[in-house]
Amino acid sequence: MADQRGRRDGAPKKADPRGGGPRKAGAPSRGAGSERGAQGRGKAGQDRRTSDRKPGDRSPADRTERDRKPGERRQDDRRQGERRGPSAGRGPERGAGARRMDSRDAAPKRERAVDQETYDGPVIPDDVTGAELSPSVRAHLKGLPEKLAARVARHLAAAGRIVDEDPETAYKHTLAAKARAPRIAVVREAVGESAYAAGHYAEALSELRAAKRMNGATSYLPIMADCHRALGNPTRALELAKSPSVARFAPEAKAEMTIVEAGARRDMGQLDAALRTLEVAPLNNKSRESWVVRLRYAYADTLEQAGRLNDALTWFHKTNAIDAEELTDAAERAEDLEKRVERD
Repeated sequence: MADQRGRRDGAPKKADPRGGGPRKAGAPSRGAGSERGAQGRGKAGQDRRTSDRKPGDRSPADRTERDRKPGERRQDDRRQGERRGPSAGRGPERGAGARRMDSRDAAPKRERAVDQETYDGPVIPDDVTGAELSPSVRAHLKGLPEKLAARVARHLAAAGRIVDEDPETAYKHTLAAKARAPRIAVVREAVGESAYAAGHYAEALSELRAAKRMNGATSYLPIMADCHRALGNPTRALELAKSPSVARFAPEAKAEMTIVEAGARRDMGQLDAALRTLEVAPLNNKSRESWVVRLRYAYADTLEQAGRLNDALTWFHKTNAIDAEELTDAAERAEDLEKRVERD
């Protein structure tokens, strides 16, 4: 699947509702049947009306005192509070308790329907074979039966193909894979990353924790920290950013965690601390890789937030200078800032 890490303040491909850098204009955005009614009431003409009775037919209500056998009670002799039996032509009377039972019976049926829908997942395009996955991911699926492994692989590959354009459908593909192979770490990782892309932050955090328990990987920490931010817990995000394993991260992963850490500081209103966090990062790295673009963008954005407009303008220009793929809207931000600086 496509890497989703560090999108919230690191100049993602689209505008993040929580404060990340917006997508370049014109880039693609990410983005039960009704229950059956009551059954028929039986065959027509099943209940006879009183006027249909043959001569000599008498209903129980027509019987006189002398017709009754000794000791036989009249219908109106019932004790007060005695329950009546089933009425003629109707089923047993149903009270509130019966309705509650129906509600309890319906709930498992609805749950089974949802479970089946999740298991089936979205339709997989015919041209998705599963061979699109990396060899290392396919290796993790070898312990599954052949047909099951193929189905899981196709769902994962389908998710990876569309996660940037349609993250919600990608998430459903990974849930279908999880329904078939819940004990495989790469599957849980895929669910977590697609849930993050789709904005399901609590689910993403839960799935990535599960993957981490299974394989001990720490590469999920930047996404997990950002999920804590999204869930309103920047303090926990900072704790993850200070994990000892972060020091051993590759430059790209370390940059992603730096962006998340600075974002958590901003969430707490600590703009100066956010700037210091970004300033110790390799902002002047000569690489044009995407992680350098995101670092510079996050720094420029934080400078503007802090009211340092001239410095922000400088860094938006520096970001745009290396953003050949137009991952960010740095050019537009710089143009807007120039107008504001001129007015001031």
